[in-house]
Amino acid sequence: MPTLEDYKGKTPAWCPGCGNFSILRAFNEAMVELGLSPHDFVIVSGIGQAGKFPHYTRCHTFNGLHGRTLPVATGIKLANHTLKVFAVAGDGDCYGEGGNHLIHAIRRNIDVKLFIHNNQIYGLTKGQASPTSMKGMVTKTQPFGVFSEQFNPLAMAIALNCSFVARGFAGDMEHLKELIKGAINHKGFALVDILQPCVSFNKINTFEWYRQRVYRLSEDYDPFDRAKAFEKSLEWDEKIPIGIIYKTTRPSYERQIPVIIQKPIVEQEFAFEKIKDLLGKFY
Repeated sequence: MPTLEDYKGKTPAWCPGCGNFSILRAFNEAMVELGLSPHDFVIVSGIGQAGKFPHYTRCHTFNGLHGRTLPVATGIKLANHTLKVFAVAGDGDCYGEGGNHLIHAIRRNIDVKLFIHNNQIYGLTKGQASPTSMKGMVTKTQPFGVFSEQFNPLAMAIALNCSFVARGFAGDMEHLKELIKGAINHKGFALVDILQPCVSFNKINTFEWYRQRVYRLSEDYDPFDRAKAFEKSLEWDEKIPIGIIYKTTRPSYERQIPVIIQKPIVEQEFAFEKIKDLLGKFY
């Protein structure tokens, strides 16, 4: 069985007190409790403080371009659908630059687990507003406050019938760990939006600000009720629900492709001679 020591990566360069530390701990503990070893999965990440996540734990990893996490994760899953594939991104990385890819990953229901570190700010580039920054928030590049409507990722995901939609909070690590495990055990695309305070550049949405507002969904809450889930996704400001907001059952994308159902692409025979002439046209 794996242990936490098996997951020890490089020393994090995050700011002291950053919410990312709790996310990293919750993730590693979830892997241990699920009995997953570092070689059992791959983490794809983009650019940003969240993008550094796989540097600080042991795993297979692909660190790519800003906003392009999900296309790479999709390609890996299609090449070897027996491998567990996770994507880690920030709110700017995924909801901004990568918003289009997110929409279509949800549509396809590819069996990829997406963990968003949502600090409502661009942390790596020192404090610009992100899509999830609240309207009116003053930043270095929005001196008159944010004019745009705050992006609601959960409402969008539920509207697109995403098969697993959850929200966690870095200040509630045990609860977050269970959400991560639930997402991994789910068959299909999973979006876990994690409220992750940025202690350096977001002085509004602090740990204390969230603790005064977040609440766990009750045990009798039914995540399969789509209308109720959409209603919950609209709660913000005074009350912010955390937990599995919405869940449904539909076939994952890779399980519907006949040529890979029985055997992953990486295990199928490959004959270079069959494509030699085709490749020659590109020389």
